[in-house]
Amino acid sequence: MRTAQIYSASALLVGGALAARPFLNEPDTGIDQALKDVPVGQLPDLKDMVGLPDFDWAARHYLPIENYTYYRNGAGGEWSYMANLEVFQQYHFRPRVLVDITNVEKTLPTTMLGYNFSAPFYISPCARAERGNPGAELNLVKGAAEGDILYIPSEYSAYTMEQIYEARAEGQVLWQQVYLSGNDTANAQVLARAEKNGAKAIVFTVDSAAGSIRQRAARYGVGSANSQFQPFTWDLYHRLTNMTDLPIVLKGISNYEDAVLAVKHGVPAIILSNHGGRQLDTTQTSLETALEIFNEAPEVFKKIEVYADGGVRYGADVLKLLALGVRAVGLGRPFMLANVFGVDGVTRVVELMKQEIAVSAGNLGLADLKNITSHYVRWTSRGYSG
Repeated sequence: MRTAQIYSASALLVGGALAARPFLNEPDTGIDQALKDVPVGQLPDLKDMVGLPDFDWAARHYLPIENYTYYRNGAGGEWSYMANLEVFQQYHFRPRVLVDITNVEKTLPTTMLGYNFSAPFYISPCARAERGNPGAELNLVKGAAEGDILYIPSEYSAYTMEQIYEARAEGQVLWQQVYLSGNDTANAQVLARAEKNGAKAIVFTVDSAAGSIRQRAARYGVGSANSQFQPFTWDLYHRLTNMTDLPIVLKGISNYEDAVLAVKHGVPAIILSNHGGRQLDTTQTSLETALEIFNEAPEVFKKIEVYADGGVRYGADVLKLLALGVRAVGLGRPFMLANVFGVDGVTRVVELMKQEIAVSAGNLGLADLKNITSHYVRWTSRGYSG
């Protein structure tokens, strides 16, 4: 069976990688040597941030350990957190050559639920941006506007929903992330508030029906914001759709069966996610979930819009998700960590990601990002898998 072959090969690759070397939160690209003179508690120059992992180094170097830990922590032994970062390296590109790729940058713009954006990535909902910078979510709104990408504010934000939406640029599109419950009255109030403030879609996080075991966070008193057991069901989803005219996107899909059910129940879009490795440890990565859907239910990608987040640090990571049929890719921690530099840090991440996606696509021999297919990546360890 094709799926079994892919999974067993993936397991061997991951196991071999972990046995060969320890986990690296950031790759060794020389930053420790280049910035060795930057005192602890001080930010380096923004111009010295040449890749997204650099912002993790800067935030760890600069922030109080409690603040950094809030962003860094994962569930349990943090195996899913580590897998999110390492899984992309297990699958290799198959570049084509002698292709005119000179206009590839012009092909970055995309649409999400009919709204136009300048690139196929967005700022994922993350709580408590004030732990990185007093400007908190306002910096993220402004940075998203400057880069013309989507921002999805978290319900657990430092600033109120009203303050965040008031900070929008003219015409800027925001979707609102929410944590809901089995209480229809409370849910209706949250949805009405988001609609009143001008949200264009609701992002309902469905992978947090229970709390999470976050040991690193517990050591510093920065644990999970949600610790209740919630009755998340498809019946609840349909009740929610009757409370608002906004499309409701489901965030936290981790298998093809639920993706198929989302299509069946009329969900307009889903986000493949394991909550950044912060909810249930050893949950498979979004790339693995996308690959599972590609193998078991590829029609999902044609019937609804599929997005994904988790562990994305390079333009090449984005391309691998797009190759399977994902429409747009979310980044959370990189933007929260870049926020230590304020709005300029947020816009720097946008610039770096656009450049990396375009350059990587060009080197892949891809003239138009919209034409990427699974054939550009080797999905097994046994050569080309058509």
